Amino acid sequence: MKKPDMKEARKRQNKDINYIKYDGIKEQFGKNKKYYVRTYGCQMNEHDSEKICGMLESVGFKPSDEIETSDIVILNTCAIRENAHDKVFGFLGVLKHIKDTTNPNILVGICGCMAQEEVVVNEILKKYKYVDFVCGTHNLDNLLSLIEQKIETNNRQIEVLSYEGDVVEDIPVIRESKYSAWVDIIYGCDKFCTYCIVPYTRGKQRSRKKEDIVNEVKDLKEKGYKEVTLLGQNVNAYGKDIYTDYNLANLLTDVAETGIERVRFVTSHPWDFTDEMVDVIASYDNVMPYIHLPLQSGSNKILKLMNRRYTKEEYLKLYNSIREKVKNSSITTDIIVGFPGETEEDFEETLDLVNECKYDGAFTFAFSPRENTPAALMKETVSEEVKMDRLHRLNEVVNKYSNEANKRLEGTIQKCLVTDISEKDKNKVCGYTENMKLVNIKGPKSLIGKIVDVRITDAKSFSLDGEYVK
Repeated sequence: MKKPDMKEARKRQNKDINYIKYDGIKEQFGKNKKYYVRTYGCQMNEHDSEKICGMLESVGFKPSDEIETSDIVILNTCAIRENAHDKVFGFLGVLKHIKDTTNPNILVGICGCMAQEEVVVNEILKKYKYVDFVCGTHNLDNLLSLIEQKIETNNRQIEVLSYEGDVVEDIPVIRESKYSAWVDIIYGCDKFCTYCIVPYTRGKQRSRKKEDIVNEVKDLKEKGYKEVTLLGQNVNAYGKDIYTDYNLANLLTDVAETGIERVRFVTSHPWDFTDEMVDVIASYDNVMPYIHLPLQSGSNKILKLMNRRYTKEEYLKLYNSIREKVKNSSITTDIIVGFPGETEEDFEETLDLVNECKYDGAFTFAFSPRENTPAALMKETVSEEVKMDRLHRLNEVVNKYSNEANKRLEGTIQKCLVTDISEKDKNKVCGYTENMKLVNIKGPKSLIGKIVDVRITDAKSFSLDGEYVK
């Protein structure tokens, strides 16, 4: 048994990164068995789940949409907010009922960021004895060995490594989409924002080698993919740990020059967002003009308490540079309200900045403390009632500008990558504009997988309606 240690997880010793090739397991111990994977959290977790599916299918498991009849259920978890914790533990109760009644042999496993939290693993050991295995983010490549050991010995498997982390290449992937693909470029984070658990659960910043990334994109292009999204907890830090003269601006250039039709990247930290990056985005038509630029707070006092390493003035300078240089850009953001010490005046500063930036959209959250982070120890707290009031007021402003941004698109023709049948209307298809706007499209199913012209007929706060232009 290897349990996580949050003190060890914080250490940064600047050791050389180990680059490892995944060698897998040859034995088909999953033959004639079915698996179910449920994902919580960010795009990194979504791509990790694609790797989990790839590893499971490499030993014979087949996917299932029915939990009750699956042989193995894996929860790939998120630790960023308390709500994610609650959802996972709530779903574990459902799995316990299934295990106690209809499917006693079902294997239940937990992966992802929650698995890297010491307090979570201790709680699982104490209260959730029906969880069969726990695998951390740093040793995801060893998942099959843990499952195989559980099957062979019937002993519970807990293996969570707390260290700076390696880079493992060639893990098999079952991609959810045939047209748009996630591509990891950097793992971990060294920013240590005071509210954030990610540097503890994901380890230090570790960049993949540029050749491996570019080759993956070329391979995806050859397979017919139209779009790639470059992923990292902080993509803007790409290359700083392994190169002296190569960074994200250079990588964006090389990926754009593969000729793949669309290139995106998430998530950015404003502190590492350079003028060179802005120029590259503006220079290449296939680098999409959509930028997610987390703000978190419009108050310099709160930004300092958050350890965000920039001021609102520096943020605005970057924001305005993007708006001025990148044609038809759309910018979204993240904002936290109710951070310890936030006064009404601090919150008003955030509202002022939102009114100035007029974001295309925002992910807004009320602060929730994560155990073992500095913010969890801050004494000056904001009441839940005040947090909810501020969140409501913020959302009213955010939704106003989101709706206005969408309304400006009515009557225009937008290029959309059509990805699927619309969830709202099965007689329509859906896709995304270059600016990452969701469009429900009146058009044939044969459009799926293509980039087509769509006339926007109606705009809502969170989506658009359109019709295919032949």
